[in-house]
Amino acid sequence: MNGDRRYFGAVEAGGTKFVCAIADERGVLHAEARFPTADPASTLAGVSRFLIESSRAIGPLSGIGIGCFGPIHLDKQAAKYGVIGNTPKKGWNNIDIVRALCSPFPCPVGFDTDVNAAALGEHRWGAGKDVGSLLYVTVGTGIGGGVLVEGLPLHGLMHPELGHLYPRRHPADTFPGVCPFHGDCLEGLASGPAIVARCGNELKHLEPGHPQWDLQADYLGQLCAQSVLALSPQRIVMGGGVMTERRLFPLIRQRLLHWLGGYVERNEILDAGEDYVTPAALGERAGVLGCIALAVDAAGAASRRYPTSGP
Repeated sequence: MNGDRRYFGAVEAGGTKFVCAIADERGVLHAEARFPTADPASTLAGVSRFLIESSRAIGPLSGIGIGCFGPIHLDKQAAKYGVIGNTPKKGWNNIDIVRALCSPFPCPVGFDTDVNAAALGEHRWGAGKDVGSLLYVTVGTGIGGGVLVEGLPLHGLMHPELGHLYPRRHPADTFPGVCPFHGDCLEGLASGPAIVARCGNELKHLEPGHPQWDLQADYLGQLCAQSVLALSPQRIVMGGGVMTERRLFPLIRQRLLHWLGGYVERNEILDAGEDYVTPAALGERAGVLGCIALAVDAAGAASRRYPTSGP
């Protein structure tokens, strides 16, 4: 780019809204827009129009990053790469979101889950800057977990789907759950819609003595404990609409210790865990900034594969 500033497109595709932005590689936003997650045709048309018009006004895009609700197909060698899988979001099954948004742009594309993108954002610019391995948990419309190992998103057969693990039932909880696939998985019991279905109101409107606070902390504490044992992250960052209720954090840390049962003897966890289980520093922008990171990394990988000049 001969020293010129480079610009990157970002699309955080969430269950309730799409957040789109144009930014430079430092994460400074130059344009931003939000679209409700409606039907695929109208939603993607609005996002595509924003990317095209904004890039014309600001500058050509050196990369695009898309962080999408799941499940999604991430195997670049597979025919369904870039396609949304069997999602509970009505009408979005088998939508090729990468092709729909990126075909007008001759630039590299980074594609991952919305929570892996948020994990990248927090790792690069937020609460995980000083660690190599990180778990980002979002609790809102759904529950998801993004995992970074040595700063890179964890992929395997697919991608982590921590929200669909089954917790041990709280003795006081008889709620059947709202997940259309599993009923009483973590997402079915502790997501925002699950709280409203169980209690008739959002968590923020429930009085401090309401039993939902203890239920919520217990289920999320179980998720943290299982993640410590299975993934061994150096930090757990929690975001999403439900986690804006900061009084949850000390309750979750207490239940994390309970479910670990004294087995893990690490000071990071034992010393109240305030730096170990911590709120997202980037707030609502973790996802869109993580998509910028996806775009920057995709452009960097492409330049390494296809150098513009010889050694």
